[in-house]
Amino acid sequence: MYWTLELASYLEDAPWPAAKDELIDFAIRTGAPLEVVENLQHIEDEGEIYENIEDIWPDYPSKEDFFFNEDEY
Repeated sequence: MYWTLELASYLEDAPWPAAKDELIDFAIRTGAPLEVVENLQHIEDEGEIYENIEDIWPDYPSKEDFFFNEDEY
């Protein structure tokens, strides 16, 4: 299982919080690449509800990880 920013972006509009099956269904319905569906299928399912992409991909970069000053724009 691997994630990239591009793959994770397909889950930005997912119906958070969501269960694994709901995320897989969302990915399929929205036409996400097969890699997104495969990554979601590889998650160990213990009936968890995921609050956001960070619950699935802990290394997902946050706004603080990007070096730009929002006040300048």
